[in-house]
Amino acid sequence: MGTTTPPRTLAEALRARDDESLAGLLRARPDLLSPVPGDITQLATRAGTRASVVRALEHLDRFALQAAEALAVAPDPAPYATLLGLLTGDGQDDGEQRDDAGAAIVAALPGALGTLREQALVWGEDDRLRLVRTARELLSPSPQHPSPTGLGPTVAEATAGMSPGRLQEILAAAGLPATHDPVSAVTALTTLFTDRTRMGELLDTAPMEALSVLDRLVWGPPYGEVTPNPTPPVKWLRDRGLLLPVSTRTVVLPREAALHLRAGRAHRVPEPRPPAVAAAAERDPQAVDSAAAGQAFLAVTTVEELLKTWNGGGPTVLRAGGLSVRELKKTATALDVSEPVAAFWVELAYAAGLLASDGETDERYAPTPAYDDWAELPAQDRWVSLATAWLTATRTSGLVGGQDAKGRALSALGSDLDRSAAPEVRHRVLALLAELPAGTAPDPETVLARLRWERPLRGAAATAGDAMDLRSRLALWTLNESELLGITGRGALASQTRALLTGGPAEAAARLAPLLPEPLDHVLLQADLTAVAPGPLERPLAEMLGALADIESKGGATVYRFTPGSVRRALDAGQTAADLHAFLAAHSRTPVPQPLSYLIDDVARRHGHLRIGAASAYVRCDDEAVLNEILADKRSAALRLRRLAPTVLAARTDPASLLDGLRDMGYAPAAESADGDVLITRAGAHRTPPRSAPVPVPEGPPVPDPTLLGAAVRAIRAGDTAATVVRKDAETTASPGGALPRTTPAETLVTVQAAAMTGSAVWIGYVNAEGAASQRVIAPVRVEGGFVTAYDHTADEIRTYPLHRITGAAELAE
Repeated sequence: MGTTTPPRTLAEALRARDDESLAGLLRARPDLLSPVPGDITQLATRAGTRASVVRALEHLDRFALQAAEALAVAPDPAPYATLLGLLTGDGQDDGEQRDDAGAAIVAALPGALGTLREQALVWGEDDRLRLVRTARELLSPSPQHPSPTGLGPTVAEATAGMSPGRLQEILAAAGLPATHDPVSAVTALTTLFTDRTRMGELLDTAPMEALSVLDRLVWGPPYGEVTPNPTPPVKWLRDRGLLLPVSTRTVVLPREAALHLRAGRAHRVPEPRPPAVAAAAERDPQAVDSAAAGQAFLAVTTVEELLKTWNGGGPTVLRAGGLSVRELKKTATALDVSEPVAAFWVELAYAAGLLASDGETDERYAPTPAYDDWAELPAQDRWVSLATAWLTATRTSGLVGGQDAKGRALSALGSDLDRSAAPEVRHRVLALLAELPAGTAPDPETVLARLRWERPLRGAAATAGDAMDLRSRLALWTLNESELLGITGRGALASQTRALLTGGPAEAAARLAPLLPEPLDHVLLQADLTAVAPGPLERPLAEMLGALADIESKGGATVYRFTPGSVRRALDAGQTAADLHAFLAAHSRTPVPQPLSYLIDDVARRHGHLRIGAASAYVRCDDEAVLNEILADKRSAALRLRRLAPTVLAARTDPASLLDGLRDMGYAPAAESADGDVLITRAGAHRTPPRSAPVPVPEGPPVPDPTLLGAAVRAIRAGDTAATVVRKDAETTASPGGALPRTTPAETLVTVQAAAMTGSAVWIGYVNAEGAASQRVIAPVRVEGGFVTAYDHTADEIRTYPLHRITGAAELAE
């Protein structure tokens, strides 16, 4: 039986993989697919680039990263036993206390190593594990970039450039025999530091103060400063090579000595198991669902109220984009919430495509046409659309009020609020909550600890004080926003949210619908000119009541107040007094109070008695006495009125200002058209042109679908075949290293014609119209008119090539 030759390069290791394993690599590292590599060698080269390796390391969990860090300080290559020893230690420091941790590491290391292999960060058999060179450079110790393990350079690295005489002095002080050359001297010192028995004997002779110095350096950073005349303990360590000079004032604890002091461990605390998410409280699942449903209904009504507030055209857009601080405060006051919560609702409406800028010269925010469709949906479907938009949005309202990298304030609806990690963090936080029993509210600190374990390099950005890395802040914002939106109830994940995550929008809506209050078709009219809505109202009733009365208070029940101004507003919208009386009688569970009937009749009697038109503006009234009263009123002086006829007054102001002025004086004028008809003024319904919801900013290339993965693997395999296939034509000029074949045009024509006749494949070099060169294996079908039509094994399709762009052709060996 033959033996398999171990791979000597990463390309050979990748070439030995099956298609499923290659697809797994491309799925885990989608940046390798842009563009699709021409062959395995290109794939291996791209997998070793710094940017790609950094991205791959950022997506490792803590234990996989610790395994990579241990390999970075191990010999290259390193056997599996060496890697395991660096993670478990030799067990001589604290005996059986590490048995449980060691067993967990032994159980978890194959999985972590499998992850590193799948992502092409580690290759080679178990007896010769190699970390990709770029990853080793990133994770290996150096004075500029200390290793995450806290280890320093090896003895050989630290003594590079040291004089032979000084090396011999160190050997003598350490009790080692002299050697004939520096290489053997370094080897002897390294052997001493890695021999546990002899090293223990050497340290037994050390002063206690020297051991204290080593204790301060052993777990890193391994560098320390010394004076020109060091203290006796430091001098004792320096003389024996336990501290080696880096510069005239800096010394370092060599890696081998540190590993002895650490009992062979590369990390102080290996973390093979992810930290568990602890429960903060246990709640009744039904109470959780009810609380979440109530908050979900509040979320829908709040977004609807926000968009109604901006229905006639919202606040103006800042020149730099976004919402001003003053407008955000006004919005918060209108919604009766804090400014950060108002920013969340505004951003949620924007992410759902319900709100956008109108694009006019005086640019304003306004509802989009999609809002009208959304408003007609049942409450549960409206909530599902909001929750889905929130889950996938990269807009991050928690940043509002902070500053960007240039110190500029971040405003709501501004252009700098996208954070590509937000959707992944939201999904991960909710997935962790879904793993808990129903009704369990998590401890936020344990959620953050779990996320830091899963993405440790992202968490490394945290600075001193109360500063927090972005992923942790996103997680805390997710927990807060989940409660606001009704994703969670009383801190625990609701069953409708579990359905949304696993079953989809339809199942979530079906689960939520029974928990929402049924819209009411009635109100309770009271003698103090108020109406009480004991619950949510049906949409037509709510809209009509909103035009006829002003909202006085909200809560479990909404209180509406009727005023002359609110009744006039309904009359301006085209209603008559009879319509209003009939509406109230039909929708009130109590008799219509007499004061309310009198109010409607009184306002209706005076409504439209005065008519406002455009002269610049005019007032006309059949009752001359009313016009005389207006002219005699000192408050009308600002309107600059004059009589044109017994029943007509002219003004130098515009009709809208004249309407407002007379209404402030207590009259109820109506606007009229050029034909003399009363103009019906409805609540402004300003809409933007059709707008799509903002597209989330992706975090790197998207994960390819199975179809693309399969096509990419086939293309890479075919390209690799073209680059490595054995050529039959010995006379073809082809230099090693994958250079293009070179033949004369006549030879090329003869070769492809012969292949077309015999149905065989040939190897060609091809330069496309953009000047990009490639090697291909093709099976010619037809050669005519200066073109060859062939099945391209590399592209897995039929293609036509101009003969003048083929640099050469060669037959393939059998």
